[in-house]
Amino acid sequence: MTLEGTNTWVLRGPDSTGCVVIDPGPDDETHLRRVLATGPVDQVLLTHGHPDHADGARRFAELAGVGVRALDPAQRLGVEGLAGGDVVAAAGLEIRVLATPGHTADSLCFLVDGAVLTGDTILGRGSTVVIPPDGRLDDYLDSLRRLAELPPGTTILPGHGPELPDAAAAATAYLAHREQRLDQVRAALDQLGRDASPRQVVELVYADVDRTLWPAAEWSVRAQLEYLRG
Repeated sequence: MTLEGTNTWVLRGPDSTGCVVIDPGPDDETHLRRVLATGPVDQVLLTHGHPDHADGARRFAELAGVGVRALDPAQRLGVEGLAGGDVVAAAGLEIRVLATPGHTADSLCFLVDGAVLTGDTILGRGSTVVIPPDGRLDDYLDSLRRLAELPPGTTILPGHGPELPDAAAAATAYLAHREQRLDQVRAALDQLGRDASPRQVVELVYADVDRTLWPAAEWSVRAQLEYLRG
């Protein structure tokens, strides 16, 4: 689910001594102290509140002596929150906040100097799981359309996996993949009946996929069925 693990990003302008840390990651003391060594830390931002991105944030903030900024109030610590349209000025950078719900209701992306940090909205490899009820496919498709409008050549710095060279191209490919899956689910419902369960749809649509991935596929199918049954 996390590929090689969660990417923690450390951002710093060319003339800045401080840094901004995006997604401290899980509560792993060795990892958190390695990130802390890149400091001093001006701010901590979260793309969303899933444990592999955010569980270490409170401990890291304690070590760094700063707060945590996030969309979800439950994830914030001692400072103001974040919302789409905000601009974070820190570490010699201006970081624009993009509201990109869908993977989760609180998902954010951060646009800075020709790059966009996408959390789990777009991964460096593979596709993103949308898990209802917190995740919604209609919101996710809207967020992908928003990312598809970014200038060509905007680099993706994802929450998992390697960097990607063009956010617009990646978002467009994600949209095409989602539409293809929706067509497959529609066809499965025509064959199985409109009341088919997510598991039944998975067994038909994902028959050629490793079964270890079927639980994640079932979450996505639930989101697809909610979307289609609207």
